[in-house]
Amino acid sequence: MNAGDYKHVFDHAPYKVHGKGLLALARPNALGHPRIGLIFSKKNVRRAVDRNRLKRLVRESIRHQQHRLPAVDIVILARRGVHELDNASVSRQLNGMWKRLEKSARQTRQDASSS
Repeated sequence: MNAGDYKHVFDHAPYKVHGKGLLALARPNALGHPRIGLIFSKKNVRRAVDRNRLKRLVRESIRHQQHRLPAVDIVILARRGVHELDNASVSRQLNGMWKRLEKSARQTRQDASSS
């Protein structure tokens, strides 16, 4: 994703899901597959090793769940305190977020098709 794609997601994100320490904004795309953008600032996650660990966990989670996710551009933002969670907790948070995102997208498609 490039800067323009991030801007589109921030300006027009119909899907917002959050977990403890993470926020996901998503917007439909025409590519037929999900894309991911990660924002883990030094302000919220001080140590580089923690930022890299969290980004690796998000990428791995997306890789495992991409077949279930709708065709959307997703931007993941870290909030304060997320670095205190262990890997299993972060993975659980992400799995729950993907399920809620999938449900929201499915519901929006059904509402659009019934109108």
